[in-house]
Amino acid sequence: MSFDTTSLVLVGLIFLWAGFVRTGLGFGGAALGLPLMLLIGGSPVYWLPIIGIHLLFFSSLTLFKSIKKVDWQYLKHSLLWIIPPTLIGVAGLLSLPDFVVIVFIYSITIFYAIIWIFEKKITSHKSWVDKLLLILGGYVAGTSLTGAPLIVAVYMRHVNKEYLRNTLFVLWFILVSIKMAAFVTMNVAIDWQFSLALIPVAAIGHVIGIRAHQKIIENDQLFKKWVGSALLLISSFGLLKVVLS
Repeated sequence: MSFDTTSLVLVGLIFLWAGFVRTGLGFGGAALGLPLMLLIGGSPVYWLPIIGIHLLFFSSLTLFKSIKKVDWQYLKHSLLWIIPPTLIGVAGLLSLPDFVVIVFIYSITIFYAIIWIFEKKITSHKSWVDKLLLILGGYVAGTSLTGAPLIVAVYMRHVNKEYLRNTLFVLWFILVSIKMAAFVTMNVAIDWQFSLALIPVAAIGHVIGIRAHQKIIENDQLFKKWVGSALLLISSFGLLKVVLS
C-alpha cells in the first residue's frame, strides 16, 4: 500500500493506540486497532501480518523480565481447545473473500462494543462454557486476531490475577507465531519495512500502557465504556461503508 501524509499520521496514531491498549489492558491491541486500520484502506491480510510482527516483538520484551509469572499448566490445557479452531480460522482468512472477513471483523467489534457500553461481561461458570468460549476465541483469533475478549473471559476464572497478563502474552505469542508461519508458508506478501518502521511509534504506546496499566484496571468499566462507544461508531460506519460500496 501507498500512503499520503495524512494517512501515515493516522496509521501512526492507530499503532500508538494499539500499543497502549495491548499493555494497558493486557489484551485487545488488535481488536481495538484493526477496525481503525481497515478504515484507512487495505485488506485484513495486509494489516494482520504487521500487527503480528508487533505482537511478537512486544510480547517478547514484556515477557523477558516476567517469564516466571506465567501459569504454564493452564496455558497448556487451554491450548488443546484453542489451537485447532485457530488453524481453521487462519484457513478461512486466507481463503474467504476480503468482504466476508471485513464484515466479520466489524461485526465482532460491534458485539464487543455493545457489551462494554452496557457494562456487561462475557463470563463462564461451567466447564463446557469455558471450552466453547476458548473454541470461539481461537477461531476469531485465527481469522482476525480479535478473539481476546472471549478467551480472557475464561482465563480470568482460572488464572491468578498476578499471572494473568503474562500468561495471555505467552498465548498471543503462540497464536501469532502460528498465524505468521501460515502467512509465510502461503507466500502472503508481508510489508516488513513498514511494520518495522512503525515499531518505534507503537513502542511509545507500549510504554504509556505499562505505566497506565494499574489505573486502567482500577477504572476498567469506565475505560471500556468510552472505548466501546467510540468503537461502535467507527465500526458501524466501517460496516456500512463496506456493505454499501
